[in-house]
Amino acid sequence: MKKNLLLAVTVIAMATACKKAEDKAIDTTPSTADTTAVKEEAPAPAMDSATVAKAWEDYMTPGEAHKMLAMDNGTWNVEVTWFDPQTGQGQKGTMSAESKMIMGGRYQQTTHKGTFMGMPFEGIATVGHDNASGKMVSTWVDNMGTGIMFMRGDYDPSTKTIEFRGEMTDPLTKKSKPAREIFAITDANTRKMEMFDLGPDGKEYKSMEIVMTRK
Repeated sequence: MKKNLLLAVTVIAMATACKKAEDKAIDTTPSTADTTAVKEEAPAPAMDSATVAKAWEDYMTPGEAHKMLAMDNGTWNVEVTWFDPQTGQGQKGTMSAESKMIMGGRYQQTTHKGTFMGMPFEGIATVGHDNASGKMVSTWVDNMGTGIMFMRGDYDPSTKTIEFRGEMTDPLTKKSKPAREIFAITDANTRKMEMFDLGPDGKEYKSMEIVMTRK
């Protein structure tokens, strides 16, 4: 026991000595090449338990944006059009989708099923409203890849649209590239999504259009 205690004290003493040596070795004199003053950020003020509890309650409680997402609950007919980046010509396909609110009405989950280029296709979208940031957030996964696309955006009540922006990994270059989606509430029974990607020339083009009509 005494040996362990002595070892612990020795380690602490050595660490303290090293820290002091490092502090002495650091030259805090501003360089003549860079005279920009470094301002230290003041520590955030401590919050009382009631404030903390209220912040978490606001964060976890579904609001009006979540009620809007719940309007999509149900099954949908889906018409998908894929656009060729070089010719701009589209190829159509049909799928079905089911939307439902999960985790106590906090997130909307939509599962798409159908065929793509003759192969079975399944994709899952999760959409929510982050009460803390005030942003709409979205994730997408499907069986045609192994990545997760994450986007965020703002809802425009005047046009009933959400413009999502995010990033995805290009399977060809293995590098990240921007992704953009415009989600529109056309009417009570119609939703429209437009996806935008970067073409071979580096310019954005409309890569996909999805029109959902309620069954």
